[in-house]
Amino acid sequence: MGATANTFLQLREQDIVTLYDATFTKKEAQQTGINLAKTIIDGGEVSKHEALANLVRLSEVINNAITEIKESVIHEKVTILGVEFTPTNGRIMYNFKDDYLWSELSNKLKQREELLKVALKSDEVIFDSEGIEVPKISTSNSKSSLTIKF
Repeated sequence: MGATANTFLQLREQDIVTLYDATFTKKEAQQTGINLAKTIIDGGEVSKHEALANLVRLSEVINNAITEIKESVIHEKVTILGVEFTPTNGRIMYNFKDDYLWSELSNKLKQREELLKVALKSDEVIFDSEGIEVPKISTSNSKSSLTIKF
């Protein structure tokens, strides 16, 4: 972090902690972010890429501060400034792969998925090991995105 930004955050620590009171709702927070983005996009006074780069940096600062402070908070249900803190126990994670039959079926499913991909890309009709025609399945696209590395 640049010296100026670091100094700013240190000087503004108390302001950051008290920036929003209990009346500032989640919807208002979301709208504030949207309004900030629109101002940057429509204003043209600041490069959108530079603004995004600095917002990504600020996000890292805030996310890491949240993670560190979370570790020091007592794990009891409490509501402060309109924000509810509710501790939860870790969930049970099943190790299905420990079961031979599950592992075998899972591997067969993965092989079938690969066969379906091959059939989709092929101009020829493809048959599986049992002589059954492998259908050409439909596809759909995920939402396009922008990857940002910092």
